[in-house]
Amino acid sequence: MTTPAIAASGLRKTFGDHVVLDDVDLAVAEGTIFALLGPNGAGKTTAVRILSTLIRADGGSAAVAGHDVAAEPDGVRAAIGVTGQFSAVDNLLTGEENLLLMADLHHLGRADGRRKTAELLERFDLVDSARKLVSTYSGGMRRRLDLAMTLTGQPRVLFLDEPTAGLDPRSRHTMWRIIRDLVAGGVTVFLTTQYLEEADELADRVAVLDHGRVVAEGTPEELKRRVPGGHVRLQFADVADLGAAARALGEGTPDESTLTLQVPGDGGIGSLRALLDRLDGAAVEVGSLSVHTPDLDDVFFALTTRKDAVR
Repeated sequence: MTTPAIAASGLRKTFGDHVVLDDVDLAVAEGTIFALLGPNGAGKTTAVRILSTLIRADGGSAAVAGHDVAAEPDGVRAAIGVTGQFSAVDNLLTGEENLLLMADLHHLGRADGRRKTAELLERFDLVDSARKLVSTYSGGMRRRLDLAMTLTGQPRVLFLDEPTAGLDPRSRHTMWRIIRDLVAGGVTVFLTTQYLEEADELADRVAVLDHGRVVAEGTPEELKRRVPGGHVRLQFADVADLGAAARALGEGTPDESTLTLQVPGDGGIGSLRALLDRLDGAAVEVGSLSVHTPDLDDVFFALTTRKDAVR
C-alpha cells in the first residue's frame, strides 16, 4: 500500500479548558482532494495549522508527505503550500513583484525566478494585470495571486483553508478549475470549506468535523446515502393510473393535484429497475420520473449540531 500524503492519528488540541480537536484520525491519499467540513468552531482551521506545523498538537501524531509534523517540521514545510482564509499578498507591490519576491524567498535564481513568475502569471490569467498594484485587484484576482504565490515552491501537498470565501460564483468556478488542474498534475489538496456545493463538486473524500470530532467520513455519495429523505417522484397521466400505482407499490405519498406519487428510495439503478418492473407487472404506465437524493447540505445539518464556539 502507498503511504498517505497526509495521515493523522488521535490528534488532540485544547485552548485552556476548551477542547478543539478530540482524537481526530485522518488519511488522505496522494493526488486526491480531501475536504474537511464543519460549522464555525468545529476545529477545521486548527487541524490545518497543526498539519502545516504552525502549531503543535497536544496529543496524537501526524505525518505529511512522509514527514512527522512534530519531529520533522522542516521536511513538512518543504513539501507543502498553505493558502489561508485571507489573501497574504502585499498591496504595495504589483502582482509580478509579489511572485518575484516569493521566488527569492524560495532561493530560485534570477532567471529561474522570472521564468517561474511568467509561468504562474500565465497559468492564473494574471498577465494583463501583472504590473498593476495588488491594491487595485478584485477579490478573485487576489485569491488567484495568493494561490500562485503558494505554488512558487512547487508543493506536493496543498492546504487550502476556505479558498473561495467571499468570491462571486464566476471567480469560485475559476478557482475550482485551477484546483482540479493542480490535482491532475499530482498535487494533493486538503480543503476546508463551508460551501457544501464546493466539497460536493471537488472532493474525492469528505470528513465532517463537529465539536472537534470526526462524525462521518466517506465519498460525497456515501455520505448522502447515510441521510434519509431520498425518494423517486413518479408522474402519471390521470388519477386512475396514480391510484393503480399506489396500490401496486403499497407505499408512497400520492398527490392528486399534481398526479404524482413520491416513493422512498435511494435512486440506485437496481431499486429503480425493481420499482418500474412492479409497475409494469401491474400494467401501470409512468409518464415521467425524477430522482431526488439528499445533498451535502442535508448531510451537514443531519450530522452537526449548532453550538457557540470560540475558535
